[in-house]
Amino acid sequence: MSPGTHEAVPDWRNENVLVYINGEFHPRNEAKVSVFDSGFLVGDGVWEGVRLHGGEFAFLDLHLDRLFEGARAIDLDIGMTRQEITAALHETIRRNGMEDSDSVHVRLMVTRGDKKTPSQDPRLVVGGPNVVIIAEHKTADPDVKEHGVRLFTSTVRRPPPDTLDQKLNCHSKLHEVVALIQALKAGADEALMLDPTGAVATCNATNFFIVRGGEVWTSTGQYCLNGITRRMVIELCHENDIPVTERAFSLTDVYGADEAFVTGTFGSLTPVIEVDGRRIGTGKRGGMTARLSELYAGAVARATT
Repeated sequence: MSPGTHEAVPDWRNENVLVYINGEFHPRNEAKVSVFDSGFLVGDGVWEGVRLHGGEFAFLDLHLDRLFEGARAIDLDIGMTRQEITAALHETIRRNGMEDSDSVHVRLMVTRGDKKTPSQDPRLVVGGPNVVIIAEHKTADPDVKEHGVRLFTSTVRRPPPDTLDQKLNCHSKLHEVVALIQALKAGADEALMLDPTGAVATCNATNFFIVRGGEVWTSTGQYCLNGITRRMVIELCHENDIPVTERAFSLTDVYGADEAFVTGTFGSLTPVIEVDGRRIGTGKRGGMTARLSELYAGAVARATT
């Protein structure tokens, strides 16, 4: 099976990481939550993925803004302040001896907590939320970042905000999983997804950009996760006089693009070389993608020094 944008270089150290669960640390093979957990039962929770660079978390304030905003939107009391969450993240890094690493990815998950019986009803929660932090040594596969990924347009659409607001980084991801399965069955690496109007929205786990005539295009943002890396790329374009626009565009625009790439916290910028069997540009990482990758690396360095 071909690798995707979340493909990581194997690292034996991850076998022994300690996992944070509600203030306590557990060896990886002993880290567990209840089968009555709201996230397990009905996907009721929010999460963030954060990268560590030289002992500092990149764009942590933006990630915490999104976490707490999502929690408010679903009426979930995290039960911890921003300062307490930050302290827990740093303690997880310290316990795992990762303070000086530049290749650590952290998954922070908060669910509504355990239910007294299997049900979607939030009134049946007993106790507080469950907070889990998993830190791993993870380096993005350099072959994927260099040679890119192939996308297949799924028949699964991104739902509108009145169905499931895609700005929520929530645990309910089944529509994205089904889209990815379609792409894998079609022989691609990841899925491209359309919005309810038929315009291009995003990928199953990353945000999507194209380059046409020196201009960088991405979707309106109404039907995709408000990605931190996506936001940074748009800001970097403005700061460096690169034309950028958030707009509705079609698959025809994608097929005729000079370049395409996807963004995410783990893989940063990854080239897209093919969509639905159509080669994009030269079929290799383009000049704009390379330039924005360098600008983004610089932004991460500034944010963590």
